[in-house]
Parts: sequence; structure tokens; C-alpha cells
Amino acid sequence: MVDACGWEIVKDHPFLRNIAPHRRKLESVFGYSSTCVPSILSGRWPDEHRNWCYFIYDPEHSPFRSLRLLRWLPTALTSRRIVRRYLTKLVKVRLNFRGYFDLYNIPFRYIHLFDFTEKKSPLKPGGMNRGTNVFDLLEEKKVPYYVTDPSLPESEHLRILLDEIRSKRIDFAFQYWAGLDGLLHMVGNDSPEIPQKLDHYQGWIEQLMTIARENYREVELHVFSDHGMANCDRLLDLRSKIDELDLRMGVDYAVVYDSTMARFWFLKSGVRERVEQVLSGVPEGRIMGEDELRRYRAYFDDHQFGELIWLAQEGVLIVPSHMGERPIRAMHGYHPTDPQSYATLFSNTDDVPDDITHIPHIYRLMEKAIHWHAENR
Repeated sequence: MVDACGWEIVKDHPFLRNIAPHRRKLESVFGYSSTCVPSILSGRWPDEHRNWCYFIYDPEHSPFRSLRLLRWLPTALTSRRIVRRYLTKLVKVRLNFRGYFDLYNIPFRYIHLFDFTEKKSPLKPGGMNRGTNVFDLLEEKKVPYYVTDPSLPESEHLRILLDEIRSKRIDFAFQYWAGLDGLLHMVGNDSPEIPQKLDHYQGWIEQLMTIARENYREVELHVFSDHGMANCDRLLDLRSKIDELDLRMGVDYAVVYDSTMARFWFLKSGVRERVEQVLSGVPEGRIMGEDELRRYRAYFDDHQFGELIWLAQEGVLIVPSHMGERPIRAMHGYHPTDPQSYATLFSNTDDVPDDITHIPHIYRLMEKAIHWHAENR
């Protein structure tokens, strides 16, 4: 998996044309990597596995109450990324979170209002919020496998996997490279650094395939992404528009400002109507209706992730947001049918069914390979 390797980024690039010539455009799911990756690993949709956005309004179960003391520190200090990263590491260890975790830019004066949804790692057996994933299946079928450790650098991922292949200890590998995603956030999808990064990955994959073919009779390769990435050419201070209503956060309403979404919970009657009136006058985005959320399998009857979801147009970045105070060059998490949202699939076999059209369907390819191995070993 090459994070953020979107169709629009690679469609005109010769990426993997020789070793994985069967190329396909896939529709992603509505959400960020926090939902895309679990959807791939489980074959389920957000409303099934319930790994959607990270922060949710849930003061009763918030594990962050002690962090509220930090609200007395200067914002100039607590909003600095290096400070947040250090605190994130401490909090993750203290709370024994096993998945991806980041405090991002949630204000410490409000952090006690929120819970975090990825306490387990989707890259481990039993790691989904609901249901099973591919690693549960591998354990059940007793298929020896390798999976990336996200705490290690990408070059170390490559070294470990090459060692596993040379030793013939594994029959299945899930390699996850996230470097392209980080680079795209910094430089955008028009930068000359992007094709250079793709060439770099291609060299690694060619090396993997050479070693694999030396040690295994048959090698099936699928290279895919979770979403694309859109350049952010317009900045939107949505928070200031809501603040003009003079409503009280945590008393009248709660909100998480993601980079491309705003998710609201309403704590008093009449507040929703006032917020909707403001949002309806913001031309850079729109409120997602229930029918559309259901269509994209991101509607939750209990409103765990928000009672109202406002989505920005592709290329609009909410700044400041609870994800960051400063602009970045590119972002994902827009509508699944926006041009830059589409993901990719590259295979070295033409035996990929025509109904593999969305990223949760990638699970079927993994499932098929695991069952074949279990039945033929």
C-alpha cells in the first residue's frame, strides 16, 4: 500500500508499468486515512467497522481530562507542532493506545470533551472497532505473514521484508509505505519531487519482486492506495464564522474542525438551526445530507461522529482547524467522487475481477490469496 498514491497523480506516470501493468482506478471511501485503511484491511464500510474520524464528542468517556490543566500554558507554546508531538508520545504510552494517535491541535481547554476512536491498531489481529480484519483471517488460517510496523522508517520496512522473503518464512506480506502522503502534504501533487518519490518506490518494489521470484515459485503482487491528494489553493477560516454566533463550546454545541470537514453536536435546542444558517452561507462547502451519507456508508444512527457534517469543496483547506493552525500544500478527505480522491490498484496479474471498483474490495484479493494458500499448502 502506497499511501495517497491517487489515480490523478499516477495515471500519466509510468509507475510499475513493467512489473504491475494491470492498472485500475478505484473509488475511495468518505473519510480520511483513519477510515480508508480500516476499510481496506477489513473489506467493510465505515458504517460497519466504525473506524471513521479520530476525535468524537464524548466527555463522559474522555481519557484526556488531566490534559485540561495545560490550558493555562501560552497558546504560542501549546500549538507548536514539536510540543504536540512530544506530548502525543507521552499520552499514547500512558493511555496504552495501540493504533495511530496524534493530539493534533485540539485546544487543551476543550480536550476533556473528546474521546479518541482508534485505541487499537487496524494493522493487528483484533484491531478493528467492529468486526475482523485480514490479520484475523491470517491467524485463523495459520498463514505465516509479515506486516509493516508503522513506528519504523520505510527503509527499515524494506529491509525486514527482504529478510523475511529470503528466509521463506512468510507466504503473505502487507507492506505499508506512508512517505508519499507526507511529501504530498508538504509540496503538493504538482511538485517534481512526486515523480521522483514514485521512481524511488518503483526501485524498491522491483527489488522485492526480484528477491521474491528467486525464493518462491509464484508471486502475486498488488500495489494500491487508500486515496488521492488535492492541492489546497483556498483557505477557509470556518471557525471564526461559527464563533460570531456567540455560542458556548461544550455548553451549546461541540465541534471538531477537521482539515476538510466540520462535525457538530448540538447540546441545546435551537442551536442547530443557527449553525445551519451560517453554514448555508459558506460557498466553499456544503452540509452533507443523510441520504448522501448513507449512500457513501458514513451515516451513523447514534451520531457518534457528529450530528451534522459540513464538507469543504475539493481544494479548500479549513485553517485554523483542530488538525493544525497553519496551511499545508495538499490534503485529502474530500468527497469520494472529487477528481483527486480516487485511489489506484496495480497488479501483476490480469485475474482481478471487474467488480473490484472501491477500496474495500481490495480485501477480496487478499482473502482469495489466503484461502488459496490454506487449501493448497
